[in-house]
Parts: sequence; structure tokens; C-alpha cells
Amino acid sequence: MEGHMARFALLLCITVAASASHQTCDPMQVNENPWIHMKEMLIGCWTSFISDDKAEVHILSLNFDVTDAKMFSLELATAMPMNLIITSSDKVFALYNISTNVHIYAPNDSTVSLLGNNQKPNNIHKLDFPTQDEELVEWATRKFGGVTSFTTIRNLKTLTTTGENGTKPGSHSCILKNEDTLEKHFMKIETATLASSFKTCSPQQQNPRDEAELHIINIPETANVRNVSVRVDSKTSSVFLRGPQGTTWTFLNPQLTKFGSNNDILLPAMPQRIPPSLTVNNDSAESVQREALKLFKATTFTSYTELRPEESMILLVLGKKENPAVIDAVTTPVAPITPNAPHQMPLLMQLYTSPDYRSPLDPNTKVQSDKRIYAEISGHTLGDIVLTIKVISCFVYSKGSCPVVKELPFIPEACSLNSCPNSTRLSFSLDQLQELTSTTWDLECSVKLCYSEKCGDGGRVKRNLEVTQPCLQPPTPPCFDFGLPGVLGIAFGGFLIGVLLIGALWFIKIKTGYPTGLDISSTAANLPGCHCSGAKRQPVSSNPSPSENSSANASIGSTQSTPTSSMA
Repeated sequence: MEGHMARFALLLCITVAASASHQTCDPMQVNENPWIHMKEMLIGCWTSFISDDKAEVHILSLNFDVTDAKMFSLELATAMPMNLIITSSDKVFALYNISTNVHIYAPNDSTVSLLGNNQKPNNIHKLDFPTQDEELVEWATRKFGGVTSFTTIRNLKTLTTTGENGTKPGSHSCILKNEDTLEKHFMKIETATLASSFKTCSPQQQNPRDEAELHIINIPETANVRNVSVRVDSKTSSVFLRGPQGTTWTFLNPQLTKFGSNNDILLPAMPQRIPPSLTVNNDSAESVQREALKLFKATTFTSYTELRPEESMILLVLGKKENPAVIDAVTTPVAPITPNAPHQMPLLMQLYTSPDYRSPLDPNTKVQSDKRIYAEISGHTLGDIVLTIKVISCFVYSKGSCPVVKELPFIPEACSLNSCPNSTRLSFSLDQLQELTSTTWDLECSVKLCYSEKCGDGGRVKRNLEVTQPCLQPPTPPCFDFGLPGVLGIAFGGFLIGVLLIGALWFIKIKTGYPTGLDISSTAANLPGCHCSGAKRQPVSSNPSPSENSSANASIGSTQSTPTSSMA
């Protein structure tokens, strides 16, 4: 029984050891790395300068290895009008094919020999000019008025112009600095393959497809690299960076990257360096690989790369070479980093309808302009670094035919690190949008990213906002609440008004009344032209009294006798 247990324990140890060995790999010297593409960052400049005669001014500073043939060709038949200045510390030979608008300037000491089958000899000029970079720029500025571009190329084989303008919007001044020559889209540069400086390997056990890739980059202590720019084109990646003390890693697009390093890290637009997150003194491949697995709590990694470049500044593009997007990223210019570009890390703005931040607002839902909305701005974590998001200002932009821009005041809302890490909360009032007819707006906020109380530009975050005007209810007539004294007062007032009206009518009756002896109805009945009377006729008795008959007859008789006598 004990023998079986001993054999089982031995088998278990062997299995564990084999599994541990599969977690690491031994790097091998290769000419190409399927995951890491290295480009040297050499001295140069690129400006918007054009001379008075509408010609561009370009300078080529050529460097060659000892083992290189030091021969190259210039294909400038489709070039824009230019003055091309060529300098090299080595004795080099060039075959050229140029247009009539191209003039080539070479040093008079015959270090650059130009061969073109007597093609346009008047366009080739031999002059004495400085060979040092800064002095050469000053000389060209004095002679031509400025410099359009200065490009340093190592082991040049072929340079071809694309026929496009060779200027870059911006400054006219040529300030030399390290650059990526692939940014200059007006020319295509083909160089000889550099001596292999890669060692790479991948473990047998690879990451599952649903897990993030883990790439390990190691620069040994004996290398002289001090500044490395890193561009990650893989969508989900973790990167472990190890280099000699004094090395600085600059991320050009860290939004989809988690990283760890024993060196300083620079993020775009951040004013200070982010200090190392760990210490790795041993630069051996196995030790660095195990440190990376430990940091990211991973069981395996995607690739390990060991670099020994000769230049002090390099650009690393990380991504699978089989991916067409990565190939384009290597052969096309790297987009310049601007404060307004979304380069720091992707930010997301989520709107809510209540201060408890539990009811997310759908982008298509309309919000009444008399309501208050709540927002949470969050970002992805960059490695183990905790960045604070600080909102600077917010604006709304209308999407109608008449653009309207309004600054939107906001109030910061309480948000602890435990409840909302790497995010911030605020609220808005939409009162000032009530008078505007537009209902579709873009809400955009400018933010800063802060680390250790120092802040840098964090870009802008945008979100669409649908606003509707509140339903206006018809005004309700005021309801007066009268008490008992009010009711009695109104009743007494009505009584007095009635008494006064009756008194006024009685007074008018007295002042405008008729005499008692005058019968208004009979008088009106006998007036000429009055056919009616307002008084009702009294019925006539059929048997009048004798006195009435006698008086009536006498009256009638006298009345009728008068016309008879007058006619007689």
C-alpha cells in the first residue's frame, strides 16, 4: 500500500512540474515576430512650409550599416515641385528618376554620387552645406526660406513619391524630434531588413478565445533603450512591460489595455509619469514570464518578446500580423494625439431619472424639460492605476436646422470610491431648454483625468438627449372661501343696494310724475296722429245715466254745429 502511495505522489509531482513548465517558454532568435512589430523612432520634422516659387523643401539624412551595400534609388517622376537635399556620413550611390520640377542638392565632397543616365543634369546641384542636422536645417532655411520636412532613414533601398502634397497643416518651423517616418504619406520608403533583434516564443497552452490576450515584452539590462512608444491594436489585451531602470513606456492608445511595468508609464495628455507598479530585477525569460502570470493572475500567456534594438527610441505596434487591421496600422501613419481626440480611455455617460441611480434612461426616451436628470460618467481601468474623473463643463447642442449651443450647469453628486470606482456622478436641470423648440440634443461634457492630485485632459464624452415640453394644464379659476361674516356682509350689501335702487326709482317718480286732473290715456287717445295708447280702454256702460247722456249730447251737438255754420 505504501508503495502505491509513493508512486502516486511521484506521479503527481511529475504532473505538476510538467504543468508548470508548460506555463513558460524558451525564446528563440527570429527575423519576424507575429505579435510585435518594431519601428525605430528617428530624428525628423514635418511642416506646412512652401517656398515663394510654390516648391517644397525636403531633407534626407541617410544612415547605413557597415554590412549594407549603400545603394538606393529615387523614384520622383510624379513628385510635386520640390528641392530635395541629400546628406550622408557614408559614401553612397543613388539612381534617380525625377520630373522637371524636382531639383536635387548633394554635398560637394562627393559622398553622395547621383546616377541618372544624363537625365536632367541641370536639376542636379553640388553645393557645400553643413552635415549636422540642426545646422543643415538652418542652412536650408536661409537658402529657401524654410524646410517642409526632415527625414532620417536607415538602410534606404527605394524612395517613391505618391504625387500628394508633402505639407502638413500647422507650423512653418522645422523643430527636430523623434518621429515615425510612416506618418509622411507623400512618400513610400523601402529599407533593408535590420539584423534580427527579436527573441520570441509562445507557450503550448494558449488563452481561451473569450479571455484577454497577455503579451510580455522584456528589454534586458544590457540594452540601451530608454524611450519606447507602445501602440496596442488588439481589442482585448493585457501587457507586461519590463525594462532597464530609466526606461519610459508611452502608451499611444491605452483604452483597451491593462498593463503592469517595473518602469515609468506615460499616458497621452497626462502631465506626470505614473510610477512603477512592481519591481523586477531579474531579466531572465522565465523569471519575467512568471512575474507576469502572477501579476495578472493568469495560467498562461499569449506571447513573450525579448528586444535588443540599437536605437534609443522605438515604436512597438502590438497585434496579430494575420489581422488586416493590424497590417494597415503598421503601414499607415499613426494618428497624432490631440487633446480633443478620444485617446486617453473610453468614457461612457449613462443617464438616470432618479438620484438613487437605479433607473437608467433609455437613449430614445424623452425627458420633460421641467425634470432633473442624473448622469454617471465612467471609464475603463488602466492597469492597476486609479484615475479620478473630474467634470469641467457641459454643453448641449441642438440637432435642428438652426444650431443652438447652451451651457448646461451641473451639480456634482456624492459618489464614494466603493460605490462607483473610476466614475463620477452629477445632475442637470433642463429648465433653460423649455423656451426652445428643438427636442433633440447632444449632451457633451469635458473631463479631466487626475492621478495623485495632478490632472490632465481626459477628452470629452457625448450622449444624445431627447427633450419634450411639459403638458400645460388650463388655469383653474381661484376658489374663494367665504366665512359666515363674509356671507352676512354680502347679504347686507345686497339689501342696501336694493333699498337704494327702490328709493331712487321712487324719487324719480315723484320728480317726473303727472298732475292728478290729467287723464293721460284719454289725452293720448285724442291727440292727432296717436292711434294707440298705452292705457287700456275702459268698457262703456250700455245704460248711461241721464246726466251723462244730456251732457254728452250737448257736447256733440255743439261740436257738429260749428262746421255747418261756417260752411253756410
